[in-house]
Amino acid sequence: MKNYKALFLLIFISFLTFSCFEDNDDNQITGNSINDFVWKGMNFIYLYKDNVPNLANDAFNSDEAYASYLNGFSSPEDLFESLIYQRQTVDKFSWIVDDYITLEQQFAGVSTSDGMMFNLFLQPNSNTQLIGIVTMVLPNTSASSNGLVRGDIFSGINGTPLTINNYISLLNSNAYTLNLANYNDNGTSTTSDDTIVPRNVSINLTKVQYTENPIFKTDIFNVGGENVGYLMYNGFTANFDEQLNDVFATFKSNNVQHLVLDLRYNSGGSVNSAILLSSMITGQYNGEVFLTEQWNSEFQAAFENENPELLISRFVNNDEGRALNSLNLQKVYIIALESSASASELVINALDPYINVVHIGENTAGKYQASTTIYDSPDFTRQGANPSHSYAMQPLIFKSLNKIGRTDYFDGLTPDNIV
Repeated sequence: MKNYKALFLLIFISFLTFSCFEDNDDNQITGNSINDFVWKGMNFIYLYKDNVPNLANDAFNSDEAYASYLNGFSSPEDLFESLIYQRQTVDKFSWIVDDYITLEQQFAGVSTSDGMMFNLFLQPNSNTQLIGIVTMVLPNTSASSNGLVRGDIFSGINGTPLTINNYISLLNSNAYTLNLANYNDNGTSTTSDDTIVPRNVSINLTKVQYTENPIFKTDIFNVGGENVGYLMYNGFTANFDEQLNDVFATFKSNNVQHLVLDLRYNSGGSVNSAILLSSMITGQYNGEVFLTEQWNSEFQAAFENENPELLISRFVNNDEGRALNSLNLQKVYIIALESSASASELVINALDPYINVVHIGENTAGKYQASTTIYDSPDFTRQGANPSHSYAMQPLIFKSLNKIGRTDYFDGLTPDNIV
């Protein structure tokens, strides 16, 4: 994606902002080295730097004051959290990890999974006991091979009833037995007499390393003599962009005139994949503005002075030279729920000024910001990462605005049709 903003605008014109006090890498300090990485990384690129006084370039008047500040935190996580701007309302999505290998695998669609996706609910007439309802079963997993299906209900793990106090530990095991149940409404419309009845059926699940193909389901239906394409897309994973283009080739060759894009389980991912998908849905807007970016004041000024075009992402007609299979649609139906976030919301928001986007479902997550992985290296990239630890950060770095400037949808995008 534009060589990732020209490598953060040549690492922000070679760290001009670090002139506020002596270079602590060249002077012996007593501050925790990982905490040093956390502060410098956030000071360098955090979207809300301007709103956090302790991230100001002149926050510390000496190396000693800086070291004392770093040593005031018992862990890198504590320091990181103290630098987050309005965690409950504004920055709900920055995070830090102590194992960036696992993080990188997740971004590549690789994780440890038993294949079961589910939601938890309180049992009727109980404030503590839970039931789980299976919402999706991933193919070629323990869940699919052992016969678990969407809609199955479970009330226990390993023979232990599921409660608000034990569900995390029970479901986090790498292997466990799922105890299935039925929901009995006793033939009435009220819930006061509803009960959960064990089925005496158990399913063994085992978590293994799994690469999820985000293209979960595709189909073509004939409705009233016109072809309607359906795509359930569960993650904007760059490794599958070529396969996504192949799906649209099939849609195009079958003269698909309408599209239902199902993003209900899609929590986001690659912004570039979002641009590609939107360009496949349309095609008639090549070169037009897809989104513009707003960074912290220092980066924003640097981009505007050096290369303002880096702040703009545009619709495209190819993916690294491979022509896109575009449908040139003027209308798209998108299923999106509260679990639909980030790049999913970006597709809805960016397409909206151009075509009729019919959002079906419920309010989305409300993530209009983008993040990137920051490593403990001289230029915060993966190359040269400090071998003594595996911490990395995923801070928000810019917020996106569509062609007409719409952003800051804190409460998510509102559906046209509530389901």
